[in-house]
Amino acid sequence: MKYVLIGSLGHITKPLAGELIAAGHEAVIVTSNAGRIPEITALGAKAAIGSVDDLAFLTKTFTGADAIYTMVPPKFDVSNWKEYIHGIGRNYAAAIKASGVKKVVNLSSIGAHLAEGCGPVNGAHLVEQELNRLDQVDVKHLRPGFFYTNLLNDINMIKHAGIFGNNYGGDSTVLLVHPVDIAAVAAAELLRGNYTGKSIRYIVSDERTSKGIAAALGAAIGQPELPYVAFSDEEAVNGAVQAGLPLEIARNFVEMGSAVRNGQMIADYKQHPVPFQKIKLEDFAKEFAIAFARS
Repeated sequence: MKYVLIGSLGHITKPLAGELIAAGHEAVIVTSNAGRIPEITALGAKAAIGSVDDLAFLTKTFTGADAIYTMVPPKFDVSNWKEYIHGIGRNYAAAIKASGVKKVVNLSSIGAHLAEGCGPVNGAHLVEQELNRLDQVDVKHLRPGFFYTNLLNDINMIKHAGIFGNNYGGDSTVLLVHPVDIAAVAAAELLRGNYTGKSIRYIVSDERTSKGIAAALGAAIGQPELPYVAFSDEEAVNGAVQAGLPLEIARNFVEMGSAVRNGQMIADYKQHPVPFQKIKLEDFAKEFAIAFARS
C-alpha cells in the first residue's frame, strides 16, 4: 500500500511514517524543506518536495496513493488564520477529487464541531466540511485534544515569571494528548482502512485542569508549588504578542482558550467520550523536565 502523509517530520507525521513503513508499506512524506530529504530517506520513506498551497503539486503527489493523511501545517504570517486554514482544506479537497484518492485520514481537533468562537479550530471545522463534501471518498476525521508538546512553549514563562498561566481558567477541563498517541491512532486507521463514509474519532491521552497541569509540571521540575495564574483574555493577548506572536495569531489562540473556559470546546466530546490513550501527563512531564533543564 502507498500512503501519502502531510506534515514533514513533525511530531505526528514522523512516528506515523515509521509505523506504516514497519508494517511493510510505502510512505511518501510531503515537505516544503528539501533539507529534510536525507532524514526522510533514512526513515525509509520517500520525500515529495512542495507546498500545500500548490494545488497542482498536491494533485500529482496524491495520484496513485491508496490513502492519504492530511493536516494543515502551522503558518503564523497570515492576515486571516481561519481563512488560511480553510483555503488549505479546499486545496486538499480539490486535489483528492482530481487524483482519485478514496481514503483519507484527516487531522482535525477537539472543538471542530464549532463553526465560530474557537480560534484556529474553526478553521479545522471548515476543513472537515470541505472534505465531507467529497463524493465516494471515505474520510476519518481525527479530533485530538491539546497537544502536550504545546506546553513546551510555557517554559520561558515558568523560568522567568515563576508561574504557569493561561486564559482557560484554573478549574476548566483540559483534554490532553501526546502526538505519539495520535500517530498510533492514525496508523491504525490507515492500516485497517475499514472506515466508510464520513466519520469522527476523538483522541485523548489524559484529562486535567490548568491547576492540575501546573502541579504536574511543577513536580517534574522540582517546583511543586508552581502557581497557576488565570489571565484575562486581554492579558493573554498582550502576553502572547509580547512573547513574539503576531496579533492575529494571538487573538485566535485566546479565542480558543475562552472556548476551553466556557466548556464549548469539549461539549461534543462529552457526548462521545473515548478511552484514554497510553501517555499520561506525568509521563510527558518527564519529557518537559528534560526540555526545561536544557533551555
